[in-house]
Amino acid sequence: MALLSLENLHTYYGRVHALKGISLEVNEGEIVTLIGANGAGKSTTLRTISGLVRPREGRISFGGQVLNHIPAHKIVAMGMSHAPEGRKIFSTLTVQENLNMGAYRLGADRAAIEANLERVFELFPRIKERRKQIAGTLSGGEQQMLCIGRALMANPKLLLLDEPSLGLAPMLVKAIFDTIRQINAQGVTILLVEQNARAALRLAHKAYVLETGSIVLSGPAEKLLQDEGVRKAYLGEA
Repeated sequence: MALLSLENLHTYYGRVHALKGISLEVNEGEIVTLIGANGAGKSTTLRTISGLVRPREGRISFGGQVLNHIPAHKIVAMGMSHAPEGRKIFSTLTVQENLNMGAYRLGADRAAIEANLERVFELFPRIKERRKQIAGTLSGGEQQMLCIGRALMANPKLLLLDEPSLGLAPMLVKAIFDTIRQINAQGVTILLVEQNARAALRLAHKAYVLETGSIVLSGPAEKLLQDEGVRKAYLGEA
């Protein structure tokens, strides 16, 4: 059974039909990526999964439990974290305070919080160096590290990553993708939305291609990387 499954999912923003009956599966231990142009519905898919937007039709299942009417904070408690597009860090709080916010579901379990904190600092040593710094003064790359680190503080089974490389220099993009691979190797399943289609397909096990709210192609990421249509549309190849 898949860790996460979407069945015939329809999501609207008012009268705008953003997701048009999409279905996908994420198995435990996988990195699955969603690729597509701006406005295809990639971020809406993640927001619908994590409870920030409610679907009008279809079903979302996580660990065998239907999520459609479960509040977002309870979905986090079930083992899902969402690192959103644009990072959405708390810019007036310190790095440490941002990380503490990510650990809220652990309550007073100081041992678990400290263990998660050490894990984040091992993945992102630069964040450890800046733990007392106001988060809004970090560079773009450091803010992305903090965004992912904050999501990991909840100790998720499934991590939703929305455009982690957006606006970053090529060297930092490589570092972020290396870290995503490392997080997955530690046992975290990942659903990745990423405009850098080439990097995402090289990283992922499986991929889905979204166009205007519909899945038009899916399969092993390695196979899609060689697909002529994908190469022309998303990899900039003639």
